[in-house]
Amino acid sequence: MENAFIGLPLKLRHIQCFIAVAQLNSLQRAAERLSLTQPAISKTLAELEALVGAKLFERGRRGAALTPDGRAFAPYANACLGSLRDGIGKLSASRQPVPATVALGALPTVASVLLPEALRRHRADWPGANIQVVIGRNIELIERLRSAEIELALARLGDPEAMAGMNFEHLFREPMVAVVQAGHPLLGLGVLTAESLGGYPLIMPPAGTLIRQSAESMIAELGIVTPAGTLESLSVSLNLAVTLHNDAIWFVPSSLVEHEVASGLLARLPMPAGGTDEPIGLIRRTDIALSPASASLLDALRQVGLGRERRRVGAA
Repeated sequence: MENAFIGLPLKLRHIQCFIAVAQLNSLQRAAERLSLTQPAISKTLAELEALVGAKLFERGRRGAALTPDGRAFAPYANACLGSLRDGIGKLSASRQPVPATVALGALPTVASVLLPEALRRHRADWPGANIQVVIGRNIELIERLRSAEIELALARLGDPEAMAGMNFEHLFREPMVAVVQAGHPLLGLGVLTAESLGGYPLIMPPAGTLIRQSAESMIAELGIVTPAGTLESLSVSLNLAVTLHNDAIWFVPSSLVEHEVASGLLARLPMPAGGTDEPIGLIRRTDIALSPASASLLDALRQVGLGRERRRVGAA
């Protein structure tokens, strides 16, 4: 039987166009990336769909979304273009090597916990790779993944609608704790009450974040609504400095202050209820294959994250 692919007038521009629209979910943004007009993008996609005999995108007011056939085709299109780039890189390696680049997103409350060790491991296999780290809130990181600005994100599991087309790989759970400076008056009280906490400023994650909900659940057990005068910040360095030089109560993921608690600079308050253990993991798009350098970093993050979870479970 004759191979149907033989003689198929499929061109590189068809694959480039498909990948750009799949990554950006927008014909207009794909046109800007490829320095083409939007009609040219539409025409190229129409040609590709005619060639493969399947509808690859659904176009609507929210942009262009891959159809089931499009999602099935995407890994092969990425592999095709990736193989071509690798081949060109092999030919040019002796003349002008092009370093690999990995674009990673991370929550500010997680980056300093996993990245230092993961980057050390990754560098052993990819010493010349450039790493671009974007720090942002959970929903911002998912949007950057959707627009292909980053390849993977170290973040929390989002709501089902935001996670459509995404894969979440759980690494570890992150309990919320309340900490104060050593010698804080509340440390000698034993049982905490709404009245005893009421006289001290709180440092909380910003409204709208998942860890803010966890912090609020802790103080709700004491019958407290977040009071006026609360400092809202995700800056670890700022919050630590304020806690060490004031009588503030800082609600923070436990891993961010484990060294300060162990050294005695900070102490955990015995809250009547702990915060929700938020699942932390790796998020990436299901329709785009990772580059070898990105896959190596993902594996390093996986090893460090799962190691942290094993230690936490063992300690518990």
